[in-house]
Amino acid sequence: MSEKAPAVLFSEPGARYRTIAYGPVLCGIILILEIVRGGPLHWFGLVFCSLLLAGFVWLQVIAGRRHISVELTTETLREGTESLAVSDIAAVLPEIDEDSWDDEDWESARALGELTGVPRRRKGIGLKLKSGQLVQAWARDHRVLRAELTALVEETSGTTAVQDQVVPPGAADESAADAAVAKATADETAADPAVALDKTAAGRDEEKEAG
Repeated sequence: MSEKAPAVLFSEPGARYRTIAYGPVLCGIILILEIVRGGPLHWFGLVFCSLLLAGFVWLQVIAGRRHISVELTTETLREGTESLAVSDIAAVLPEIDEDSWDDEDWESARALGELTGVPRRRKGIGLKLKSGQLVQAWARDHRVLRAELTALVEETSGTTAVQDQVVPPGAADESAADAAVAKATADETAADPAVALDKTAAGRDEEKEAG
């Protein structure tokens, strides 16, 4: 049975395939106008231009979907072709203070993905990793990604903190031994109440002698 895929919390495709049709549609409209007006028809030129535009935009769409797409799931953040485990993120850093003259440290950090920086028309989001490294996530709708990422990191950090609670050595064995003694005492009491009373009286005598 296949494992269930993690839920997608945020997604930007980077580019949409429908833009490939814009060039051919425009050439088709020009051809219709030429037919209606009764002038010379430039069949070859319009078909050639439509194919050229479609091919050029197709390359842009493929590159965009590969290099500037963003996807956040409950387990990973993918920026272009680079994926980062959410469990490796220590904190989502605050936004840039527009009134401040000082740059934030994360503004000069490496942008996730294989590009040299944050892509055009995208805005960076500062992240601090558990290794201490600063990086930049990015998205067109950066506020939504920031909100989703902040909530997810806080939830993941809380779960990790609970899992990392350390039980003192021997505490589990002592608890098990105490439980076994308590069960044995309860069984003796249920089987022979007189024996339990004798043990209680003996315990009180020992306490008096010790006092």
